[in-house]
Amino acid sequence: MPQTYDIAIVGYGPVGATLANLLGPSGLSVCLLERDPEQFALPRAGHFDDEVMRVWQTAGVCDEIAATVRVNPGMRFVSAGGALLVDWPRPAGEGMQAWNTSYRFHQPYIEQVLRRGVERYGMVDVRLGTEVVSAEDQGDQVRLEVRSSSGGSESLQASYVVGCDGGRSMIRRAMGVGSIDLGSHEKWLVVDLELDAEREDLGDFTIQYCDPTRPTTYIRMVGNRRRWEFMLMPGDDPAQIAQPEHVWRLLKRWIGPSEARIERAVVYTFHAIVAERWRKGRLLLAGDAAHQTPPFLGQGMCAGIRDVSNLAWKLTSVVRGDAPDSLLDSYEQERAPHVRHYIDLAIRLGGVLQTTDATRAEERDRMLGTAPERLISEKPRLGPSALAAGERPVGVLSEQVRAADGRRFDDLVGYRFAVLVSQSFMKELPVSTIGAFARSNVAVVQDCGEDYLRRLGVKAVVLRPDRYILGTANSIAEIEALLPQIPCPHIPCPPIPCPSVAEQAA
Repeated sequence: MPQTYDIAIVGYGPVGATLANLLGPSGLSVCLLERDPEQFALPRAGHFDDEVMRVWQTAGVCDEIAATVRVNPGMRFVSAGGALLVDWPRPAGEGMQAWNTSYRFHQPYIEQVLRRGVERYGMVDVRLGTEVVSAEDQGDQVRLEVRSSSGGSESLQASYVVGCDGGRSMIRRAMGVGSIDLGSHEKWLVVDLELDAEREDLGDFTIQYCDPTRPTTYIRMVGNRRRWEFMLMPGDDPAQIAQPEHVWRLLKRWIGPSEARIERAVVYTFHAIVAERWRKGRLLLAGDAAHQTPPFLGQGMCAGIRDVSNLAWKLTSVVRGDAPDSLLDSYEQERAPHVRHYIDLAIRLGGVLQTTDATRAEERDRMLGTAPERLISEKPRLGPSALAAGERPVGVLSEQVRAADGRRFDDLVGYRFAVLVSQSFMKELPVSTIGAFARSNVAVVQDCGEDYLRRLGVKAVVLRPDRYILGTANSIAEIEALLPQIPCPHIPCPPIPCPSVAEQAA
C-alpha cells in the first residue's frame, strides 16, 4: 500500500517551507516533496514586508530571520535627468504589524532558517531529490507517483496536495487549469554582485531609473550584496547579455570589475499571470504556481507567503474534521482579488519605469516630475467569502498590538482564533459566552489593544489565525453571532499559554 499522509506539499522554496512550518504544530502527517536534492544557493527574491514577518513570527522563526535582514528605507522612481517621479519612503521604525514595513534579504539565508524550523516537527517528512511525476485526485485521496534522483519510483497518497512548485508547476498541469494573462511579459537581466568593500555612495534606497534608452533598477541587498536589473532592449541577445563582459559594460556607470564579483547574472521574463483556478478537488496551488507578478513592488514571494498563511489553518481545520471541505473554497475567493491588487499596482509602476518611447517618456516626466506620486503601504482587504463578508474592517489585516510588558499580541495567543476585548466589555460577557470561546480553543485577551479598539470604534474584534479580522462586536448578540463561523476543534487542542486565558480559567 502507498504511504499515506494528511497533506503533501510539492516544492520546498520559501512558500512550501512556510506552509510546512505552519502545519507542523497541528500534528497532521505532512510530506514535503522537492525535486532538487540540495537547496538552491544563489539569490532570487530580495524583499518582504511586515505582514510576511508576522507570518514567520507565527511560525516561530522570526528572530532568526530578523538577524539576517536589513531594513529597507524605500524606493524612488527617477527620470533619466534625475527628476523624482514616484516616491515610496518606508518608516524607519516599527509599523502597525509590530515590525518594520519593508526588509531586504538574501534568500538562501531565509530558506536555511525555514528548513531548520521544519526539522522541529517529527510528523513532517521531507523528501529532497524527489520529483512528482503525476498527481491524480481519486475522490477521497490524491495519488502521487514520485521518482527519486537515484532513479527509484514509488506511489504516495495524501488527503490534500498543495502545489508550491513555481511557475512551471506540475500540480497546476495535473489540475488541467490555464492561466489568465494580464499583459506584462518583459525580459530583464538581473545581476547580483558581492562588493569587495562597502560603497556608501551607491545609496540605500531602491532606485528605479526611468531612462527610455535602458530602464534600470538598483537595489541594496544585505551586507555587501547589490543588485542591478536591466531591461532588454531591441537588438539585445539574451544569451550574450548575461556574459561578464556585457554585464560590466552595463555596470560601468556605478562600479567596475576590480570592485566586486558577479554572483549571478540571468535573464528573466517578468510575467503578470494568475491561474484560472487555485483549487480543483483535493489539489490546490500557492505562490508562483497560482500567480506571478512583475517585481516592481517586491511582492512576488510575499504573495505566496500570504497564500499559505490563509490556507494552512483552513487545511488543518478540514483535515481534523473541525470544518467542512467547503471551507477551502474561501481560499481562492479571498486571495485572488487580494493578489490582483498588488499585480495591478506592479503593472502600473512597471509602465512608469518601462517606457522606452522618448516622446512618451518626456510626457511622463512632465506629468509626474512636477508633482511626484507618493505611494503608501495600505493593506488591501480580502476578497469576499463566507468568512470575509461585510463592511470594513472585516477582511482587513489586523494591527498587532502589544501587551503592557511589550510582548506582541500574536505571541500571547498562539496560532488560533483570538478575541480582543475591551476591559469594560469583558465584564459584560456571560460566563456561557466565554466558555463557548474556550471550547473552540479561542484565546480571549482583554489587557491590551484598547487604543486599537477605539480606533475601530468597537468593543471587541475577532481575529482569524492568519490575523485577518473575522468580525467586530459592540454587543453580546453581535459577538455570539460570530461563534458559528469559528471551527470547533474535533480533537481536543492543548492549551496555548496566554495570561488572559489563564486568568479566566482561574
